[in-house]
Amino acid sequence: MREERFLQLRNLVPVVSRETFESLDAFESLFRKWSSAINLASPSTLSHLWERHILDSAQLFPLAPEARKWLDLGSGGGFPGVVLAILLKERADSSIDLVESNGKKAAFLRTAIAQTKASGRVHAQRIESMWSEIKAPDIITARALAPLNDLLSLSEPWLISGATALFQKGRDYRREIEESHDGWAFDLVEHPSAVGEESVILEIRNLRNTRRSGSNSAELPKAEQ
Repeated sequence: MREERFLQLRNLVPVVSRETFESLDAFESLFRKWSSAINLASPSTLSHLWERHILDSAQLFPLAPEARKWLDLGSGGGFPGVVLAILLKERADSSIDLVESNGKKAAFLRTAIAQTKASGRVHAQRIESMWSEIKAPDIITARALAPLNDLLSLSEPWLISGATALFQKGRDYRREIEESHDGWAFDLVEHPSAVGEESVILEIRNLRNTRRSGSNSAELPKAEQ
């Protein structure tokens, strides 16, 4: 079973080492332990935790092979944030900031980062409060956090500063894209999920707010470069 899992991971992330696989395996065990005390994921998905959550998160990593600075919004139980933090051990001078306002979940994330010696920092804050605190990353991720229209609002300061978003979406993603066009313009690439048949990864860059007038656009802070 463990060898099969390692091969599944290598199929998504060919450069992954056995040591990194062991860290992901340890994270899964820690997640199951904490899930018995706090709600980290839907109980119905725990029997398929490796495929539904860990591999689903890991598939983001090879989509940005040159990215060194990552930011995960609403990290929750660590998907994709902790998974990416573990994978980033394979990439020199790389790290990820995880933003999670729920105190108990943030405590779990800090424990997971520490125990797996991953390349991540946890911020127990609301996303809006971090706009001026976190420098513009290369990549912003979010999974099961909010509709696309809201995600664009939450990540706007970083996206207009040059970041690229990799947002994971389910079967209703086309509706969310259409709804977001009432107020936003952006460049979009749709990556089919390698794990979920009805899921996609939306790669978004060059975000423009089409509702905000030029005189008001200065009111929104840009993320520090």
